[in-house]
Amino acid sequence: MSPFHRYLAEEIAVDHAEGIISRREALRRLSLLGLNAAAASALLAACAPGGGEGRAAAPGRPAPGAGRATPGAATPVPTQDITFPGPQGRTLQGAWAPARQPRGAVLVIHENRGLTDHIRSVAGRFAGSGYSALAVDLLSEEGGTRSFRDPAQATAALGKVPQERFVADMKAGIDELTRRVPGGEVGAVGFCFGGGMVWLLLASGEPRLSAAVPFYGPLPEHADFSGAKAAVLAIYAELDARVNATREAARAALERAGLPYEIVTYPGVNHAFFNDTGPRYDAAAAAQAYRRVLDWFARYLG
Repeated sequence: MSPFHRYLAEEIAVDHAEGIISRREALRRLSLLGLNAAAASALLAACAPGGGEGRAAAPGRPAPGAGRATPGAATPVPTQDITFPGPQGRTLQGAWAPARQPRGAVLVIHENRGLTDHIRSVAGRFAGSGYSALAVDLLSEEGGTRSFRDPAQATAALGKVPQERFVADMKAGIDELTRRVPGGEVGAVGFCFGGGMVWLLLASGEPRLSAAVPFYGPLPEHADFSGAKAAVLAIYAELDARVNATREAARAALERAGLPYEIVTYPGVNHAFFNDTGPRYDAAAAAQAYRRVLDWFARYLG
């Protein structure tokens, strides 16, 4: 199991442990990721508080604050579905949000369910705040996120993609941004799985990134950012013990690379606190984080 594949499996186990999904649903999702019943049960037990079974979520429970825009954010720009050239002659999909007078450009990288409406809205918010944004669909080769009726199948499909393809597709997204916003500085922001993708992009030595913001993203093993040039704002959540376990390794890698960086941990909130359609959404922390990201972009993207 690759590190990112393991991360996807652990996310499911933690969702079960925190009562967001039932045991039955967790086992179903883990089976889609390729875990057999014994391995899935062992993982659920390992992630449950005190080694227990976790508590079952109530079906259809509404997420607190679901669907509400981040307080203090500018009016979002409607996104446009686009296609653009990818590596090896492939065609990539994405959601494009042009700022009226762009101060720079931002590549937005989605969570483990692919290019959802929530991530589209995030791209729109950045465009409303002055940064033309492209949310790349890392499931483009599989027909795009919308080709999956079951979000768990989209997650499982991401678990099968080689990291090299993720990197190549993100670099193609930067190609498209530089074409659409000529002369503009480029940044990247990603959430959860997408935060891990931002770290991976930095580790690839991509020289065109001027700023990078991974939100609670898992750090790749043996991360080396020596070829990167970006200023990094790394955002964590205090209650997100699983991802926080790699925070000091991220700090050390940033120090070794000599990159400008800031690491911020928001108190009293959990993984995915920025997602206003999810059960861990925290409006106050999300608003503070968004303002901090905009300040970072204003400093490093113009």
